[in-house]
Amino acid sequence: MKGKPVDVKKVGCELGVRYVIEGSVRRTGDLLGLNVQLTDAESGAHLWADRFDSDLATLSQSQSEITGRLARTINFKVVEAESLRIEREGALDLDPQDLLIRGWAALVRPISTAARRDALRIFEQTLEIDPASVAARIGVANTLTWNIGDGWSTSVRKDEARAELLLLEAIEGDANSFRARQGLGLLRRLQNRLDESRIELEAAITLLPNYAPAFCQLGMTLTCLGQPDTAIPEIEKSIRLGPHDTGSPTAYSILSQAHLLLGNVEPAIKLARKACASNPRLYFTHMLLAAALGLKGERNEAKAALAEGIKIRPDFNSLARLREYCAWGNPRFLALRESTIYLGLRRAGMPDE
Repeated sequence: MKGKPVDVKKVGCELGVRYVIEGSVRRTGDLLGLNVQLTDAESGAHLWADRFDSDLATLSQSQSEITGRLARTINFKVVEAESLRIEREGALDLDPQDLLIRGWAALVRPISTAARRDALRIFEQTLEIDPASVAARIGVANTLTWNIGDGWSTSVRKDEARAELLLLEAIEGDANSFRARQGLGLLRRLQNRLDESRIELEAAITLLPNYAPAFCQLGMTLTCLGQPDTAIPEIEKSIRLGPHDTGSPTAYSILSQAHLLLGNVEPAIKLARKACASNPRLYFTHMLLAAALGLKGERNEAKAALAEGIKIRPDFNSLARLREYCAWGNPRFLALRESTIYLGLRRAGMPDE
């Protein structure tokens, strides 16, 4: 009741729920503040809290994004909490649903090769137990595809073919799966089928209008289509919807790249720094920072950033190697990349061969 403390454990018991969301609204002048927290109803432990602010004049426009951001963050936190509970209680008895929770929990950890390896192993195990599982197909395919995109696949063609087969099977089983559409959109971009990529990503957004990863990937596809100016609003929306996503370093780096392609060096540097700070274990964030600093003429700092990127990925030590692996993009994008990002990397000290 309003103005009275809530006994979360009692509420959870009465409603038969494990997690409880509490919220309060406060108005200060023309600003409206929404405070939200997520609590474990069994233990009473607070799992997450955040504040959302909006100007009353734009409340109707921002309402959808606030609810989308709220839903996405709560989903992340509940998946994490459920995965920990399953491990703690030893509840994992090869039940496919428990395995799926564990798989998605691995994917919402900070991006790393270890997290991806765990996710792939768990999704593969789920598919072995339940060969008809659409969700397991999507989990395996998306993990393989993200590994290709991040430069971690050691068998690109094999992983690409398997991911495509699994995603098409998943869509045949559930044509309204936003995760499958988003995964296929990313895969089509990596195959340089850019128009198809855009169609799939737009379909994912239609199915779930506030799905942050789809907006981020749509922004990257538009960038590869040589439209970085059109891409920027899509990527910015992705960040607003999922500011706490473990994929936010990727979103910041994609946004930095779009600005760099347009010659906006200062915002590109700021965003690349933010990407590096969000997850310092990703090679591409450091290399993008090196490129931006190289274009600005900050040679020493650019060399240091490049050295850090190559330290993480020693095999990406030349422009030729980067061109070979990152071959997606139309001629306009490739030309823009040469005159901005690759020029900056060359100035930072990356050799051509």
